[in-house]
Amino acid sequence: MGCCVCHLTVMVLLLLFVLPALSSESAVTVDVHAAKGFVDSGHKYLDVRTVEEFKKGHPWNALNVPYVFFTPQGREKNPEFLEQVSSICDKDDHIVVGCQSGVRSLQATEELLKAGFKHVKNMGGGYVAWVENGFLVKALQEEL
Repeated sequence: MGCCVCHLTVMVLLLLFVLPALSSESAVTVDVHAAKGFVDSGHKYLDVRTVEEFKKGHPWNALNVPYVFFTPQGREKNPEFLEQVSSICDKDDHIVVGCQSGVRSLQATEELLKAGFKHVKNMGGGYVAWVENGFLVKALQEEL
């Protein structure tokens, strides 16, 4: 009888945790060269760095919606992230998500996929890799 309980427990755990994880979409990370190719072919580039980081430089035509804010208390997730992205992107848009190094963008990509965005890719290496590869960037003028 104890063995049947073990098998039943394993089956329940599989149904509750493993199978949903396998069927859900997981974030795809592409390298910076592939990301640039996607952007050049019409994908939107969503930069999830802070406004301050974005102003220092970003890929041309990038859209900026910060995923987190840096506060005196530490990093705080932007509570309006999904709402703000939804106001500038449709769930069927093809989107490359980038940040400074690839960590925040991976988290943002996963959240967007869970929210129903269908064609979202994370750019590995982030803006640092973009600049290191000599790809075109735009910097906003600093206020005097």
